Amino acid sequence: QVQLVESGGGLVQAGGSLRLSCAASGTIYHINVMGWYRQAPGKQRELVATYTNGELTNYADSVKGRFTISRDNAKNTVTLQMNSLKPEDTAVYYCNAIAAEYSRSSYLPYWGQGTQVTVSS
Repeated sequence: QVQLVESGGGLVQAGGSLRLSCAASGTIYHINVMGWYRQAPGKQRELVATYTNGELTNYADSVKGRFTISRDNAKNTVTLQMNSLKPEDTAVYYCNAIAAEYSRSSYLPYWGQGTQVTVSS
């Protein structure tokens, strides 16, 4: 099993910054993609940013220019630096990894438990 543990959420005023971190552990052969998703109350979970093993990044239009995703392949960690936060960024943020446990395993999605980010106006 692959476990993902997030840290770094909290309460911040609009315009402020937060940094989310996620560490993957357990039985890991290879991680293809690591990323962040979020879910606001009453809304569907949506992509925030992803970072592929080939160092390609993808961002939701709503966070481009404000959020930066980074990844440390050696440590199996992914970080989301969030600047210029807005009240509409308030949500539970989930770490995601597409990983294989063994060399012959299929790549499956794994999720962290989520961390709350609240941006006050």
